[in-house]
Amino acid sequence: MKDPPLILVADDHAENVDILRTRLEASGYQILTAADGEAALSIARTYQPDLILLDIMMPKMDGIEVCKRLKGDPDQPFVPIILITAKSDPKDVVVGLDAGAEEYLHKPVDQTALVSRVRSMLRIKDLHDKTQEQAAQLVDWNVKLEERVAAQVAEIERVSQLKRFFSPQLADLIVSAGQEQMMESHRREITAVFCDLRGFTAFSEATAPDEVMRVLGEYHDAMGPLIFRFEATLEHFTGDGMVAFFNDPLPCPDPAARAVRMAFAMQQAVHDLAGVWRARGHDLGLGVGIAMGDATLGQIGFEGRFHYGAIGTVLNLASRLCDHARRGQILITPEVAGEVDGLAATRPIGDLAFRGFAKPMPVLEVTGLAAA
Repeated sequence: MKDPPLILVADDHAENVDILRTRLEASGYQILTAADGEAALSIARTYQPDLILLDIMMPKMDGIEVCKRLKGDPDQPFVPIILITAKSDPKDVVVGLDAGAEEYLHKPVDQTALVSRVRSMLRIKDLHDKTQEQAAQLVDWNVKLEERVAAQVAEIERVSQLKRFFSPQLADLIVSAGQEQMMESHRREITAVFCDLRGFTAFSEATAPDEVMRVLGEYHDAMGPLIFRFEATLEHFTGDGMVAFFNDPLPCPDPAARAVRMAFAMQQAVHDLAGVWRARGHDLGLGVGIAMGDATLGQIGFEGRFHYGAIGTVLNLASRLCDHARRGQILITPEVAGEVDGLAATRPIGDLAFRGFAKPMPVLEVTGLAAA
C-alpha cells in the first residue's frame, strides 16, 4: 500500500467530490477524482489506488459496472471499493455487494462514518497486500527449497553411485569438487592390488553353499573397511578375489606405500579370520600381488550398470603376482619395492615367468613394515 494511501473518488457531482476530497485530504490521504464511470475505470487501472469511493449513479458507465469490471480484471490488484448511493432500497445495496464491493455509504455521507469506513477498508487492503507478499515469499521459498532438495537428492545419488567404486571420503570429495568428469576415460599411472584366498576353490567345492557364503561375507566384511580406510578405488571383486588400485581418480602422493600398508592390514585381518575358520574346519589364507604402471581408466558398462575399471598390463601383472603368492605372502615388482624403500622390508625371490608376458620378471616379497 502506498504511503500515504491513494484514494480514488468517483462522482459526477462536483460538490460531492469536493466534500469527500476535503475531508480525506484533511486525514492525510492522497486523492484522485473522476467525474464518470469510464474515467473512474481508466484511472483505477492506470494508478491502481488503495481504495475507491464509487458513486453508483454516474454517466457513461454506472458504479456497478465499474465495480464488476475492476473485480473481474485478473491484472488488477485487490482494491477495496466503497459504493456511495442515494438509493434507499436494500436491493440496490445487495446488487452492489454482489458486484464485488466491500462496503457502502448512503448519501448524504456522514463524515465520521466516512473516515471510519475508509480506515477499515485500508486496514483490509494493507492486510491483503501483506498476505499476498507473504504468499509470494512462501512460493519463492518453496521453489528454492525444492531446488535445494533436488540438488541434495542428486548429490546423494551421485555420492551413492561413486561409493560403489570409491571410499566414502573420496566419493564425497569428487562430488563436492564437481569432478565427476574424472570418471571419463583417461590414462594414468596406478598401483594395482590383487588379493585372493588360497585354498578357496577346494573349500567351495567341498562345503555347503550357505557356509561358503558365510565365509565370503566374513571375508568381505573384513576387506571392505580396509579398502575405504586406505582410500583405495575398488575395481571389482569376484567371490574370493578383490582388485583395488591407488592414484585414481584423484592422485595421491604415496600410492605404492598405501597399497603395501593396505596389503599388510588385509593379511592381518585374514590371519585373524583364519583362526575362526580353522575352528570350523576350513584352511584358508590370503595371497596378494602389487604392481605399478600405466593404465586406461574410466566407466565401463551400459546404462543402469556401469563399472569404474582399469585396463592395462599393470592389472595383468598384479594378477599374476597374486596367483603366485602363497598364503600370507605379498609379492611386488621392483618398481613398487623402490617406492616403499624405508617403509617395507623386502627380499628378492627370483625371476618368475608369467602367462602373457614374454620374459621372466624379477619379483620381491614384502617381509615386514617399518615401525612407523
